[in-house]
Amino acid sequence: MNHFLIDSPTCISFSGGRTSAFMLWKTLEANNGLPKDAKVCFCNTGREAEETLQFVKDCEVHWNIPIIWLEYDLSDLKFKIVSFETANRNGQPFSDLIKKRKFLPNSVMRFCTGEMKILTIERYFKSIGIDDFETMVGIRADEPRRVAKMTDTKLMPLAKSGFSQSDVQSFWKTNNFDLQLTFRNGMTNLGNCDLCFMKGLHQISSLVAEKPERAVWWASQEELIGGRFSKDRPTYAQIIKFTKEQRDMFDQNEEAISCFCGD
Repeated sequence: MNHFLIDSPTCISFSGGRTSAFMLWKTLEANNGLPKDAKVCFCNTGREAEETLQFVKDCEVHWNIPIIWLEYDLSDLKFKIVSFETANRNGQPFSDLIKKRKFLPNSVMRFCTGEMKILTIERYFKSIGIDDFETMVGIRADEPRRVAKMTDTKLMPLAKSGFSQSDVQSFWKTNNFDLQLTFRNGMTNLGNCDLCFMKGLHQISSLVAEKPERAVWWASQEELIGGRFSKDRPTYAQIIKFTKEQRDMFDQNEEAISCFCGD
């Protein structure tokens, strides 16, 4: 059975990472192009790395397919369609959501993923007259905990077909373009929201040490709300201070928590 075949309304959820792009390519390959019932959706939070945005655009251009760029928005529709050129790059969609909710998302209440990705996609499909559709997500066979957390409404063709991280990396090593973010120790540290609180603390501190300005937005949101994204961790302002003092206080083996956002 070819798990990449599509014959009903489907959202191919493209996170902007190598795994979901590999899933997209396998889907195009299986269906001899983009099926008429499928839409490829990329949800921009405003905190993606520029390299991620460029990669999404490269997939559009090299594979000659339309990708729907979506952002959470405070309008009546609660979303808007953007493009590579108009996609937000200063965290505004995320900031607007936090201001509306009046508190910060966290590992227990991840309304950032729910509102900016899952519900944003649902609202887009509803706007084009589709209420019932399936969602294809880039979860691999070597991610059993993520597979177990997914509901039956999510299609996981990579996992069902036995594809692992090694297959993904092999594909991109021979492809004519690639995501220009470093893959190291089994992960792309800067993938998805740059300093997402679901990432390991050592991972976050390393990214802040490399480029302290990455943490400014995160610190400003904590200050604005008067809280923390993670109650059991230092604030982002404290992380900036620690890295400036060249203090490596965080567990290098702390595992990132899986999220719908994917790779």
